[in-house]
Amino acid sequence: MVRVPEPTRGSPVTIVLFHSAYGLRPAVHAAADRLRAAGHEVVVPDLYDGRVTGTIEEGLAIQDEIGRDELLRRAVVAAAPYSERGLVYAGFSLGGSIAQNLALGDDKAGGLLLLHGTSDMTDDAATDIPVQLHVAEPDPFETDDWLNAWYLRMRKAGADVEIHRYRGAGHLYTDPELPDYDAEAAERTWAVALDFLRDL
Repeated sequence: MVRVPEPTRGSPVTIVLFHSAYGLRPAVHAAADRLRAAGHEVVVPDLYDGRVTGTIEEGLAIQDEIGRDELLRRAVVAAAPYSERGLVYAGFSLGGSIAQNLALGDDKAGGLLLLHGTSDMTDDAATDIPVQLHVAEPDPFETDDWLNAWYLRMRKAGADVEIHRYRGAGHLYTDPELPDYDAEAAERTWAVALDFLRDL
């Protein structure tokens, strides 16, 4: 019988990367390409069936039209074919919230990379995955009180958590086509995130 070696530290990982409420914008594809250039396999689901918007109001309207449960169902279906690999779940804003929900429900998950967004969690949540969050400071969608509570609950669940904050950046500061964009914060984010993924 041939033994398959366990993955070593620094091995490429498979990442499922979920878009924000704006839809599957070019910035999401660019992020996926950046991760692929580092050697990782990246799956980029389209939870909006091709719809993309340039304003948060339109994006939230699409999100509400589809509904939270349906978005989560679509995300699960998209990730399922790869879940045996020990996925790293990642996402932007709304996509971060979805990624967190899937990661905490997947006992094979290898990590969680959150960009601009988190989600609530149940009191009995349990996980030992590494978690890294990148968020603006301040962020109207991720307030200080919320982030403090989120951090404590994630630690209580057993996760190894890092939070990186970027003073003065807009909420979705990694998208060059949005008013929130902050080039310096975006580059710092990707440098730290790539180190995080390399260490999984």
